[in-house]
Amino acid sequence: MPAESHLPALTPRLVNRLRLKHWSLLSALGEVPTLNQAAASINVTQPAATKLLADLEQAFGFALFERHARGMRVTPLGQEVVDYARLSQASLDRFLESLEAKRRGGHGHLVFGAIMGAAPDVVALAVADIKRERPRLNVRILGETSDQIGVLLQRHEIELAVGRFSGPTEHNKFDFQALADEPMHAVVRKKHRLARRRTVDWIELVEWPWVLQTLSSPARVLLEDEFARAGVSTPQDVIECTSIFATLQLVQSSDAVAVLPESVVRDHVRAGLLHALPIAVGRELKAFGLLTRKGDTLSEVAKVFVGHLKRRSRGLGPAPARRKA
Repeated sequence: MPAESHLPALTPRLVNRLRLKHWSLLSALGEVPTLNQAAASINVTQPAATKLLADLEQAFGFALFERHARGMRVTPLGQEVVDYARLSQASLDRFLESLEAKRRGGHGHLVFGAIMGAAPDVVALAVADIKRERPRLNVRILGETSDQIGVLLQRHEIELAVGRFSGPTEHNKFDFQALADEPMHAVVRKKHRLARRRTVDWIELVEWPWVLQTLSSPARVLLEDEFARAGVSTPQDVIECTSIFATLQLVQSSDAVAVLPESVVRDHVRAGLLHALPIAVGRELKAFGLLTRKGDTLSEVAKVFVGHLKRRSRGLGPAPARRKA
């Protein structure tokens, strides 16, 4: 790498030479480990991708990637460029989707993330509200857990999210407004042996198979706190699963235990497919709420949707300030 004093200045004239294919390649290289895979994802040949990457590094005046036998590793400065390419690509994709929807007589689009605990209640009702007002609005809901939607929000792949912080420093990146509490239940299939019990405890529960969310999710962190408070170890027989739908299927078809939001299991319990066990779970789980990127201004349709979210959440539970630890 040349000395800093000999590096050419980064001027708009240099970077403006880059075309959409250059930025698309960078965005792809942020997702796959090899130039060949990135080339295939943007429908160019590998020699063409090699030339595009050479153009990029010439324009910026420094190496964006280190070449290795197993692929490519982004450099620290290259990561800054890749992050910008991802942001630009996501913004362009949203613009083109919105433009296409309007061309076909639609009324724009709304892309947001939501944890599944909020989806059956607050989110579904708010979506129904805005669709009644704007029937041709294109709505897309992504993610299932707070850690998933945090990544999507940081990458600008969604405009806002309904969830909670999944890490101790996320308050530096996102603003948060509490919406409602999310009661949790430990559930088993209806014919499970534990379903006949009037009382159960954690010592017994951890001996059964479990379906758990990943360690990065707030719900899993809360459950590990419950295990610690009860003086028991994490279950040994575990399936880790980020999909709520798959978790429900696994619990209904096996002897596994799972802890899920009340709103998710409510209909399954009423239908006799699942049984909620008589044990308190999640008393210290913080309220879920609205997550937005710091400094961002929401689009007009997103602001309208947020209004529906807030209105629908008012009757669903106390705010975290009213909850005792």
